[in-house]
Amino acid sequence: MIDIGELLRAYREGFFPMSDPLDEKLYWCQPHFRAVVPLDDYRPSRDVQRILRRNDYRVRFNTDFEGVIRACAAPRKNDSETWISREIADTYLKLHRLGIAHSVESWYGDELAGGLYGIAIGGAFFGESMFYRRSYASQVAFDRLVRRLQEKGYLLLDAQIMNPHLQKLGAVDVPHEEYMQMLSGALLKKIRFL
Repeated sequence: MIDIGELLRAYREGFFPMSDPLDEKLYWCQPHFRAVVPLDDYRPSRDVQRILRRNDYRVRFNTDFEGVIRACAAPRKNDSETWISREIADTYLKLHRLGIAHSVESWYGDELAGGLYGIAIGGAFFGESMFYRRSYASQVAFDRLVRRLQEKGYLLLDAQIMNPHLQKLGAVDVPHEEYMQMLSGALLKKIRFL
């Protein structure tokens, strides 16, 4: 298991952990550009707005954190590798028990249909991974996450490394120096996620 103090210190210094899919060796990432979601500018897509109006999903917080992280670590349709090793999963389960890691879950009836997890420190939320089993389930969870962060006064939603899906959700790349300024301001806040 990753040392919790070391992990939290790494986040505060702009790093996050990943494991090598081949040998599960842990390494620390600090990319030159960081994907962040500007909380003030967030707008859900028309499709997500339509799904939200239909109330297809019930969104819950922290009711099945283990189910979310296990689903995020499972192989994807087009990619059998994962960066979420057993060591990472076990560490975040411990962070969840400590009230630092949180899950946002979209439920379709009794089915965990999608969701995401991350950790909250001060006024920063570090999104780690998301998954879906039904269309738009992860995007509905993401929408609820953003609304929770807005309501609570969070300053930073860190999405780590840009990809096309994050870009569709409104993420933008910021240079490392700018990210560190955003992070240092966010860490000064004292906010409880729940």
